[in-house]
Amino acid sequence: MNWKLFMMAFGVLFLAELGDKTQLAVFTLVATHKSPVPIFFGAALALILVTFIGAAFGGVVTRYIPTNYLQFIAGILFLGIGIVVLKESAPGILSGLLRR
Repeated sequence: MNWKLFMMAFGVLFLAELGDKTQLAVFTLVATHKSPVPIFFGAALALILVTFIGAAFGGVVTRYIPTNYLQFIAGILFLGIGIVVLKESAPGILSGLLRR
C-alpha cells in the first residue's frame, strides 16, 4: 500500500469535511433524534459508499468528461443544494427572529 497517498487522502478529506454540510447534517440529525450511534453508523456507511463510488469511477469519468467540467457541475450542484437548504431553514429562522 502507498502510505503517502493514504495519508494524503485522509488529510485532504478530513480537513474538507470539517464543518462541511455532511458534518452539519449529522449534527442536526443527532440533535433532532438524540440517537448518535445509529446515525454515526448510517453516516459512516454512506461516506464509505460515496467514497468507493468516487474512487471506482473517478478514473473512468475523467476519461470522457474534462475535470474543469466536473468542477463546474459540482459547483452548480452545491449552489442548488445551498439554495434548497436556505429556503427550508429561512421560515423557521425568520419567524424566530420576528418573535423577539
